[in-house]
Amino acid sequence: MGPVDPQARTVEARIARIASAQEGVISRDEMRAAGISDEEIKHRINIGLLIREFRCVYRVGHTAPNFRSTYMAAVKACGKGAVLCGRAAAYLWGILNSPIPPPPEVMTPTERKIDGVKPRRARKLDRRDVTRLGAIPCTTVARTIVDLAAARDEEELARVCHEAGVKYGTTPRQLGWVLERWPNAPGSKVLRAVMSGEVKVSLSVYERGFLDALIAVDIPLPDQVNKRVGGKRVDCRWSKYGVTVELLSYRFHNSKYAWDQDHERKRQARARGDQWRCFTYDDVFKDQTYMLAELRELLR
Repeated sequence: MGPVDPQARTVEARIARIASAQEGVISRDEMRAAGISDEEIKHRINIGLLIREFRCVYRVGHTAPNFRSTYMAAVKACGKGAVLCGRAAAYLWGILNSPIPPPPEVMTPTERKIDGVKPRRARKLDRRDVTRLGAIPCTTVARTIVDLAAARDEEELARVCHEAGVKYGTTPRQLGWVLERWPNAPGSKVLRAVMSGEVKVSLSVYERGFLDALIAVDIPLPDQVNKRVGGKRVDCRWSKYGVTVELLSYRFHNSKYAWDQDHERKRQARARGDQWRCFTYDDVFKDQTYMLAELRELLR
C-alpha cells in the first residue's frame, strides 16, 4: 500500500468535520465553501465516499438507511430557511406512532420541487415556530401538532397531543399561541375541541379497554376524559361523583418525573375533594373484578 496523500487526508478531515455535526450529511455548497473543488467532490462520489441522498446533498461514507440523515438531507436539499414539518417532524419528535418513518416533508419559504421530498410552502413561517432537534431544523412540537390537525381524525389528534404532553409538557396554551398566529389553520376547529376536552376520546388501546369494561356492566362513563383539571391532565374523572381515576402504564409511568406528576395529580384530586384510584393494565385486561367492584361502590 502506497503512502496516503496528505491533501486527500486533509479533504477527508474537512468533510468529516462538517458532516459529523449534521447527521452525517453534507451539501455540495458546504464542501465548496470549505475549499473542496468540484473535481475532488466528483472523485469522492465516484469511489463511493459520498453517497447521493438528494440533489447536491450526500451521506458521507455510510450506506445504511437512517431516517435522521434522510430528514437532514431533505432539509438541506430544500435550501435556506427550510425546516422539517408535518408527519416527518412528528415522527422525529416521537409523538407520532408509525411502523416506518414517514417520507420527508419540508416547509420552505420559496417553491421547491425535490424528488423524494414533500414540499410545503410557507412564505412567512414565524421563527417562534421553528427550532432544532439535534442538528435538524424543524417545526416546534406545538406547530407540528397544528400542522397535523388538518389530516388527523379526532382520536389520532388526541393521541398526538397526549404524547406531546407526556414527553415535552406541551400544553393547550402553547397550541393556542400558535393558533393565535394562524387562526384559520386547517383543522383548527377539531384541534380546539380536543384541547378543551369537548371531544371524548381515548388515547390508547388501554384506555379504550377501560371504557369498554365500564359499558359492558352499565357503570357510568366519566364525563371528563384526558382533560386538564386543576392544571394537570387526568385520565378519567366523574365530576358528579367526585372520582378521579389514573390508568397506570409502564411506558408512561416508569420515571421519577412521571412518579412526581402522578403524586401531584393525586394531591390535586384530594384537594378538590375527589376520591383517587389507580388501575393497571392487568386490572383492565386480565382480572376486572377488583376494579369494577371499587367503581360500583364509588359511583353509586
